[in-house]
Amino acid sequence: MRKLFFVAFTLLVNFFILAFSVSVTAEEKNKLLITGSSTVAPLVAEMAQRYESLHSDIKIDVQTGGSSRGISDAFRGIVSMGMVSRDLKPKEKELHVTTIARDGIAIIIHADNPTKVLKFDDVKGIYTGDIKNWKGLGGEDRSIVVVNKAAGRSTLELFLHYLKLKLKQVKADIIIGDNQQGIKTVSGNPNAIGYVSIGAALQAIKEGVKIKTLPMEGVKATLKSVETGRFPLARPLNVVTKEKPTGKVRDFLDFMLKPEQADLIRSLNFVPVGK
Repeated sequence: MRKLFFVAFTLLVNFFILAFSVSVTAEEKNKLLITGSSTVAPLVAEMAQRYESLHSDIKIDVQTGGSSRGISDAFRGIVSMGMVSRDLKPKEKELHVTTIARDGIAIIIHADNPTKVLKFDDVKGIYTGDIKNWKGLGGEDRSIVVVNKAAGRSTLELFLHYLKLKLKQVKADIIIGDNQQGIKTVSGNPNAIGYVSIGAALQAIKEGVKIKTLPMEGVKATLKSVETGRFPLARPLNVVTKEKPTGKVRDFLDFMLKPEQADLIRSLNFVPVGK
């Protein structure tokens, strides 16, 4: 009798384990987890809302952490997609990449700073600590507060490559993470200088945040200059997957690439691909 009870109990436990496993599997199939670049995240999040409104059974979780996280998570296979705001490096080429928009990196200063233009050598001098005061750059006699991105951010990598600098050469006063943190820091300090996504900067200016962008090599930081290829520091906004996209991942990727998404892309101050 005791043996029969044990067998029955074991079968019941196994039944519940199997039922729970099926439930979890079904839930995972109906959920997409996307991590990475804080530049790409707002765009993917907005597209996710549109997609979810048409597919009530699908939930899309978008998390930031930088392009390095997006790449790492994709390689480990623990996310549906990774977000990366730069071209892939040779060692990353085995990932499957899809470009969903284009963006640029803009230099930003406080809106009350009278400086209108900085030459390439001025920006380089500021970030190496050779130029420490706004006086002589069109600004007031005030010390420059240098805001730099944290390691692992693609914006940092591209900015350093543009200036032909190594991270150890940069003399920063403040280290920030995502674009919003950079914008908040510069808007709160009249003496600060930083660099963020053009899309994020233009969106903040539209919302009344006290920053302004500076031209780079005589070219204004606008969607048009990125679109025409004139802006010197432009980049692709990508999503990556470990395996060739299939199922819901493929469907969401196709959704993001539809021409109907161009209005959303432009509303966030990015440039649609192929434009």
